[in-house]
Amino acid sequence: MYPEDLKYTSEHEWVRSPGEAEGSVRIGITDYAQDALGDIVYVSLPEVGTDVENGSAVGELESTKSVSDVYAPLAGSVVARNEALDATPELVNSDPYGEGWLFEIVPSDAAAVDALMDAEAYRSSVES
Repeated sequence: MYPEDLKYTSEHEWVRSPGEAEGSVRIGITDYAQDALGDIVYVSLPEVGTDVENGSAVGELESTKSVSDVYAPLAGSVVARNEALDATPELVNSDPYGEGWLFEIVPSDAAAVDALMDAEAYRSSVES
C-alpha cells in the first residue's frame, strides 16, 4: 500500500530519491491522501526555478470535496513540475506513486531526505 522505496511526511507527501533531474527528488501525495481528498479536478504547482522552504505551502490540490495545500517536504529549488496534471489532474487519484507525481526539487541538504519517515513509520502514523 505504501511503497517501501519512498520516504514520507506527516502531511501525506512522498519523496522518491533520486528524481529524474540530476540531484533531484520527486514528490507526490500518498494513496491515503488522494483517497481522503476524493476526485482531484485541479492541481496548482510551484513553477520551475522557485525556491521552497521545508514545510511551506507550495501549491494546491482541488477536489470535488475541498482544496488542500501541497507542502514542500524539503527546502530546495524546484527543477520540474508534472505538466501532464494541467490537462489530467485525475492522474493524482489513479496513479499517485507514478504518473500522478507533482514536482521535483533539488534539496538544499540531500541528507534531509533520510530524516523523513520510512514506509513503516508512515503506515503507523496513518493507522493511529
